[in-house]
Amino acid sequence: MAALSGVKVEITVVLGRARLPMHQLLRMGRGAVIELDADPKDDVLVLANNRPIAKAEIVIQEDRIAVAITDPISSEEFE
Repeated sequence: MAALSGVKVEITVVLGRARLPMHQLLRMGRGAVIELDADPKDDVLVLANNRPIAKAEIVIQEDRIAVAITDPISSEEFE
């Protein structure tokens, strides 16, 4: 396990996607809302170093937000 202690992995959770023209994005101010193409009950995608590794759901309990893995993705599914 000591050999793995120095390995860095960037985890990203994709909640949804949106397409915006650059001029619209540049005009947005603090507190602006970007509408995503996802429903709140949709699964989210979990990426490790920009590679899909799992589907998950968002879990909210009191003041905490978490991601619960629902379906690990095999590397063959996205290659």
